[in-house]
Amino acid sequence: MRIYPAIDILGGKAVRLKQGRKSDATVYGDPVEMANKWVHKGAEWLHVVDLDGAFEGEPRNLEVLQEMARSVPGARMQVGGGIRSMAVVDKLLSIGVHRVVLGTAAVQDHEFVKRALADRPNNVAIGIDARGGKVQVAGWTEDSNIAALDLARRLEELGARLVIYTDIARDGVLEGPNIEANRQMIENTELFVIASGGVSSVADVRHLAELNHSRLEGVIIGKALYEGRVEIEEAFANAR
Repeated sequence: MRIYPAIDILGGKAVRLKQGRKSDATVYGDPVEMANKWVHKGAEWLHVVDLDGAFEGEPRNLEVLQEMARSVPGARMQVGGGIRSMAVVDKLLSIGVHRVVLGTAAVQDHEFVKRALADRPNNVAIGIDARGGKVQVAGWTEDSNIAALDLARRLEELGARLVIYTDIARDGVLEGPNIEANRQMIENTELFVIASGGVSSVADVRHLAELNHSRLEGVIIGKALYEGRVEIEEAFANAR
């Protein structure tokens, strides 16, 4: 199980939101500095979200993303936020991003998603962000009224192999991950799953690892790292 330190970018700064609310942001510094910090401590992957892009429908921090990629050539970045066309997918991959994460498009534009999965099968993941089991879109501001598992199965038919499953209610509030929801996603699909939202302690990492499933690909950790509740070295040790 991989550890993915989260770096969310809003207005050029590294921030954490509480349950996805733009009005409830805590600034933690410079995204490039954060990337270097986590990679220096051993991170092989970074999970990066262009929040401006998620809210506005197209990436807004391309220069920052490119600088991040250049500054940590030994690591890989997966990036989401406002990716709605192949031109944007190709642009992100060309500036050093290794994997793009499609969220809103996964609900609203299945033809684009199908093409992206076909053309870039090793570079595309699907972000499924749910509140109360229902998928949210547009930076978590709109309810799609689609059940997370139903969407996962549809996307699997389109060629998806990797999903990032976020329980929005637990994101940024340090109440522990929704282990049961991740278990259901794994057991009811053939998808590889990255768990996201709620990790508050090394024990949470260990409890996820105890699912002991080959398709639990990793876990994203955000606020707990920034506030020192989890030391990333301990997270690596407990993820094995």
